Amino acid sequence: MTQRERKDIFRVMDADTLKTGKEDIRTRRFLLPKRILWTKGHVENSQTLLEDREIQISLAAHQPCILKNEGEEKASVLLDYGVEIHGGIRLLAWMDSTNRGAKVRVRFGESASEAMSEIGGQTNATNDHARRDMTVEVGMMSMNQLGESGFRFVRIDLEEPDVSIALKTVWAVLIYKDVPYRGSFECSDPLLNRIWDVGAYTVHLNMQEYIWDGIKRDRLVWVGDMHPEITTIKAVFGEDSAVEDSLDFIRKETPLPGWMNGMASYSMWYSIITWDWYQYTGKKAFLEKQREYLTGLANLLSEHIDEKGQDTVKEGRFLDWPSEGRLTIVDAGVQALHIWAARSLEKIFDVLGEEEQAAQCKKDLERLTGFVTDYEDSKQAAALSVLMGQKDAAEVNETLLGAGGAKGMSTFMGYYILSARGMAGDYQGCLDCIRDYWGGMLKLGATTFWEDFDIDWMENAGRIDELPKEGEVDVHSTYGGYCYQGYRHSFCHGWASGATPWLSENVLGIKILEPGCRKVKIEPHLGDLDWAKGTYPTPYGEISVSHVKQADGTVATTVSAPEEVQFEIQD
Repeated sequence: MTQRERKDIFRVMDADTLKTGKEDIRTRRFLLPKRILWTKGHVENSQTLLEDREIQISLAAHQPCILKNEGEEKASVLLDYGVEIHGGIRLLAWMDSTNRGAKVRVRFGESASEAMSEIGGQTNATNDHARRDMTVEVGMMSMNQLGESGFRFVRIDLEEPDVSIALKTVWAVLIYKDVPYRGSFECSDPLLNRIWDVGAYTVHLNMQEYIWDGIKRDRLVWVGDMHPEITTIKAVFGEDSAVEDSLDFIRKETPLPGWMNGMASYSMWYSIITWDWYQYTGKKAFLEKQREYLTGLANLLSEHIDEKGQDTVKEGRFLDWPSEGRLTIVDAGVQALHIWAARSLEKIFDVLGEEEQAAQCKKDLERLTGFVTDYEDSKQAAALSVLMGQKDAAEVNETLLGAGGAKGMSTFMGYYILSARGMAGDYQGCLDCIRDYWGGMLKLGATTFWEDFDIDWMENAGRIDELPKEGEVDVHSTYGGYCYQGYRHSFCHGWASGATPWLSENVLGIKILEPGCRKVKIEPHLGDLDWAKGTYPTPYGEISVSHVKQADGTVATTVSAPEEVQFEIQD
């Protein structure tokens, strides 16, 4: 929009007001509920709420849904919008019997049972980060837009005795960043296709003005959590401004010698993300912007290595939730992250021509890699140790990574566990694990992937898109630990998307070899799949690949790529 067009539209505003205003880069779409999952009390014509009606109130009430309280009994309805979304609702009401506005309670839920919950108590339902439980007054001929959270289900209760309200419709308002899905994945297994799509959608919902980790809870820039998310963004959306905006934001929010998000391991992740994003975009100007901060951070990290080569940071030694409190495992994981950060920083300073800083990072690497750690029974710490070259991939895969299938998996660390197994050549084991672990969430009714998940939770579990039946476990209220117990548990968490980029990088076989994607390797691993095809976005356009397994077990590959991208195919 030109400045002249702006002035034509906003003629009533003065220039200073316009300059200080900010635009919302996001899009809004209106969605109808798909099901009436439950009603209670006097509710008439609830099915009309599923009809495609205008998003505009009128004078006359035509076939309204009536909620009527008779005495103390409340009229209530539970709506299912069919898929997790980020946003709120627009509630259109014709009239109420009080002529002053009826009090309505609105509860959003990522599961059906969460929408039925009360704040607090053993189930730990909260209004943290985004209010999902509120009471509002809805007047005659109103079009109230309510709430902004992550949800699939909405419960509406008429609160006062002996009143009624006539509803026209309750549209969901989807608030999202309208960006194209440039990457794609399709193979002979529909379940893997669905998992790729759900991982992509999970991250898409968290791509707001900045990269969040969760749309209900943790609507924050958690920089460590971002690494799986930007890996997904590279495979699905390509370069997006929210990535660099988020990195700029967290850098400005964290003056040195502070640790990002209060955690030393997250400052390490920041270094790793910075190199990975440069490797993808090839934008040296992006690295230049980080030069001063990364120099200070590299020096700070270097100070936290003792004479044995052990990482000595004290604050915020976070690996992932399943590892929390297990100090030996956390020590092994953070040691590997420190190695990864030092390796990334060395590459960055080489590109920036900072020879002295690069040399210091190289010395730090020599010290760090010389220290032996113990990952015990942790697939997460073991995987990071393999990725950093501290442990032999085949040996660790045989004794730990490949043992027990999906047991011991982690939503945050899933991508790294799969990547380490791939280094051992266990691609079939990875495909089986993806089907069991991420597929397990889908079997329970998930439409986005969760902050945490344990395969054992599936025993006697009810689906999250139904109200629990007798004898079934309500997964959402029953499980979760630390800060995410019960309904506080986020069911749309971007760090859980790791299966999506792994499938693009290992089944489609597309891996970046040079900054800016100027050179890529294409090495497919189909396992038990008959075929796979898809696209991978680069700064120059999309790489398109197709792999078909032949009768003799070999794979026939065809590739189309932008002329700026050099590719090599490996059998």
